[in-house]
Amino acid sequence: MTKPSDNPADPFKKALAEATKTMADDPDLSVSYSVDPPGQSNDSVRLPQISRRMTRDEVMFARGTADAFALRHRHHDNGVNARYLPQGNMARELYDAMETARCEAVGTRAMPGTAGNIDAKINVEATRKGYGDVTDKAQIPLAVAAGYWIRQMATGRPLPKGAEHALDLWRGFIEESTGDRIASLQGVLADQTAFARMARDLIADLGYGDQLGDDPDLEDEDQEDEGQPEDEDEEPDSTGQDDQEDEADASPEQSQEQQDDPSQAQVSMDDMADQEAGEEADMPDAQSDMEPPAPQPVSDADPNYTIYSDKDDEVVGAEELAEPAELERLRAYLDQQLEPLKGAVSRLANKLQRRLQAQQNRSWEFDLEEGILDAGRLARVVANPTTPLSFKMERDTEFRDTCVTLLLDNSGSMRGRPISIAAICADVLARTLERCGVKVEILGFTTRAWKGGLAREAWLKDGRPAAPGRLNDLRHIIYKSADAPWRRVRPNLGLMMKEGLLKENIDGEALEWAHRRMVARPEARKILMVISDGAPVDDSTLSVNPANFLEKHLRDVIAMVEKRRAVELLAIGIGHDVTRYYDRAVTITDVEQLAGAMTEQLAALFDSDPRARARVMGMRRAS
Repeated sequence: MTKPSDNPADPFKKALAEATKTMADDPDLSVSYSVDPPGQSNDSVRLPQISRRMTRDEVMFARGTADAFALRHRHHDNGVNARYLPQGNMARELYDAMETARCEAVGTRAMPGTAGNIDAKINVEATRKGYGDVTDKAQIPLAVAAGYWIRQMATGRPLPKGAEHALDLWRGFIEESTGDRIASLQGVLADQTAFARMARDLIADLGYGDQLGDDPDLEDEDQEDEGQPEDEDEEPDSTGQDDQEDEADASPEQSQEQQDDPSQAQVSMDDMADQEAGEEADMPDAQSDMEPPAPQPVSDADPNYTIYSDKDDEVVGAEELAEPAELERLRAYLDQQLEPLKGAVSRLANKLQRRLQAQQNRSWEFDLEEGILDAGRLARVVANPTTPLSFKMERDTEFRDTCVTLLLDNSGSMRGRPISIAAICADVLARTLERCGVKVEILGFTTRAWKGGLAREAWLKDGRPAAPGRLNDLRHIIYKSADAPWRRVRPNLGLMMKEGLLKENIDGEALEWAHRRMVARPEARKILMVISDGAPVDDSTLSVNPANFLEKHLRDVIAMVEKRRAVELLAIGIGHDVTRYYDRAVTITDVEQLAGAMTEQLAALFDSDPRARARVMGMRRAS
């Protein structure tokens, strides 16, 4: 018999999940709850976590999110969406925001009760992002305002206060640019294809027509024209066809006789080369050269993990993504924002340094036959001159020949205070460990574009083949290499403050990249610390692959790293339970705790007492 849950939120979560499936008209839809940002794929939705307290805001936000996802699942056709999806990033964001507003508007017609829930969701999102206090429209994404506008025009409902303010900042520009095109909105809401055509026209009116790509309707007309013969009444040349059949039926001996005819033996060198190439291509398998070896798998951890294209991926130094003057400005901004926190982090770092140096000072071996004369044992030599002299020698400390890599999640969900605190913690800890003789490397990972980049454009151009694998262009950033002195790369961490840098996160490939870099290092001990605030997310990839595609690869990479034991792996999750991925992990609920967690985890790794290490790392007690 199943033990009843003592969480008062569980009955509500179960009821909400069933209601979501019913509203989506899909009993097989997978509904889960997580502290990660809400998300949706073809067969699953991830709703915001609900605490035991079940506050009104939590409940309303969860209901609104569930209703919005269910209505999109029910009224949205992925095939139509892919057909009319623009190519440029900004145009895609506008198109997606308008389509989401359409699905919600259509759903509220049939189920008016969902309107209030979705209003609550919009209100929570607008409040969290501070839209009500913004005075410059440049701080509000145009796509967000366009989605609000479509929803208001389609439903006639007033928007929540923060969302209304955000729309008002853009309303004049939107209405002036689009004119009276919106007048036909009510007639196309129920028809996704017709609405998609209108959305593309609106995007062009807003100034992003160059990002739309080719018109899919015109492409269909061109294909129909190409499919029809130019002259249907023209009879095929039977004589020519018979001649071709005769040539095709000719025996190899006849062909050889024709080649031996001197009158036909004069051919150009190019013709001979083409003929030889053709003969090699037609050669039977038994006579052909050995086939080239199969290409190496993309991932050592999972041979089945695939990517559509890696030609636009990049591993780049931070100094290559901004001018030196801009890096200095961003670094100054980072220091200014985190001046109050810097003192606390520095105190923790000094504590770590004292612990490391204390181990270093106590690491001596005594009663040796050679080394440094042990003055503390001279008294026994004086008392008994026959006693041999005693020598001591400093033992090589465990952390001297060590390299530590900090791998920082540079995804959009880290924007704001989390990425600022992560940057300053990495800054101070790198200097601290460097003073103790420990090499430090700081890496970051994100993507070059939102919702797919050049890889996705290539996939669309190739006809959208099934199961394409990863569909975005990686950007792996080297803020500080292990051999670079800190004073030379100090401004680099300011890059994390740059607007537009933080995008999507594909953790598995980033972890494998960092692991490869560490394995190539000469140090005897290697420690890799991952700092992340969520599961791997890339909308472009997850929309056309299984929902667990990126998460499975991350688990496979972690398993590989932990099995090989060449690198000690640990992780810190910010508001996200990373213990389900990593054996050595700690989760913090407040980003302010990051500095303490990082120093404690590193100090525990260098602790000479295995029982102390076990207490901090959450491992089993050493026997």
